[in-house]
Amino acid sequence: MTTAVKTDEAVATVRKATSEGRPILVLAGGSNVVIGDAGFAGEVLLLRNRGVEVVAEDAGEVVVRVAAGEPWDDFVAYAVRNSWSGVECLSGIPGSAGATPIQNVGAYGQEVAHTVEAVHAYDRLADEQLVMTPEECRFGYRASVFKHNDRYLVTAVDFRLARQDLSAPIRYAELARRLGVEAGDRVPLEQARQTVLKLRAGKGMVLDPEDRDTWSVGSFFTNPVVSAEFFAELTAARGEIPNWPGVDGTVKVPAAWLIEQAGFSKGFAGTGVAISTKHTLALTNRGGGDTAALLDLARTIRDGVQERFGIELHPEPVLVNCDL
Repeated sequence: MTTAVKTDEAVATVRKATSEGRPILVLAGGSNVVIGDAGFAGEVLLLRNRGVEVVAEDAGEVVVRVAAGEPWDDFVAYAVRNSWSGVECLSGIPGSAGATPIQNVGAYGQEVAHTVEAVHAYDRLADEQLVMTPEECRFGYRASVFKHNDRYLVTAVDFRLARQDLSAPIRYAELARRLGVEAGDRVPLEQARQTVLKLRAGKGMVLDPEDRDTWSVGSFFTNPVVSAEFFAELTAARGEIPNWPGVDGTVKVPAAWLIEQAGFSKGFAGTGVAISTKHTLALTNRGGGDTAALLDLARTIRDGVQERFGIELHPEPVLVNCDL
């Protein structure tokens, strides 16, 4: 295992492993990774470069460069303290800043694609360091060019944020209700942050060593996106189903609702693992559970939803040396 506290060290380590044909696994926070019980047969690089730097600013906006190893929530708190608006609803998400563009992290109506100005990365194939535009990152729902692709080592991310004391317009209905505002309204940044943190904690999505409901990788499944035609057929057969618009006329269906309707309620247990008692999408280690047990539970849920609704759920975390 190698620990890199400087970007150059991380690049050199990855470059050497690549040139020697050795497998290498890069981890920062590791909060969205599931590793098989056999481990990883190769070198592990722990990315620990830190730093937040203003690289451009004017009266209305600021561009901030954040090192990939910087803890994400530390950066969000820093942005709120400095009256930089645009990531406040992503409070409480574990992991590192460099991981956020990999799966286009999102929550409560915000996702990092809304604010990413550029991603700095080392391209293992071309053996060069790049500055990639949002278009080159190919952001999608919980997806990007970086996900399931070890070609790139993300070393830093530039975020363009608004200089103001108020949040971006509140898009998420549950958050708007908790704040007591209408969708599209703005609230003080700190109010938005603290409200999101309370919502996440209530769902077991803020780590607490004493609370087994928080021993998870967060949401295990992404919300499935289906065609409008398929959704119309499904509602004709099953009745009303919660949904919201996707892109290009598609329909996004809440995975949590599908799981519950397929018979898997909060607390549904496997061997040493279980669905969280607070959040249907979190699969938790209750003590003694291993990766095999976790994946068995995930398969049971996935297959049950497929059988009942004809919709296949896909995992949100990155699976290393294991599969669903």
